Amino acid sequence: MPNRAVIKLIQNRDFLMSTPEKSVRAVAVHMKKNGAAATLVVDAEDGRLIGICTERDLAFKVLADGLDPLSTPVSAVMTANPQSIGPEMPFGHALHLMYEGGFRHMPVVDPLGRPIGLISSRDALGLEILHFRQELEQRETLTEIL
Repeated sequence: MPNRAVIKLIQNRDFLMSTPEKSVRAVAVHMKKNGAAATLVVDAEDGRLIGICTERDLAFKVLADGLDPLSTPVSAVMTANPQSIGPEMPFGHALHLMYEGGFRHMPVVDPLGRPIGLISSRDALGLEILHFRQELEQRETLTEIL
């Protein structure tokens, strides 16, 4: 499973995007409404990825520093130029990059640098659950055979 291409994980999955001038509050409200832990920030003109804003950014850079969420643009607190990955790369490689870089979310971009998806370290848990289910099914089959 970790060798599956990232594109297989992001197919038919929504992700959030914002432009850099949006207020932190607007981005946070949008994230809450959609149950998202991150928003990709894109250039308003060409749609290229320029940053990512995560729950950690909101907590550590806005709340902890006492910034005004209404007047602070997301560009002031986002992580600029985040590491990204192409859709054909293996998920295991993405996990390795996230582990080495100490981050939990990784944008998936097309060859022009425009976001086409977002993966998170939580996706690995989904793979573990799938493996666990498969293992249980195999055990049940073996039990039936014996």
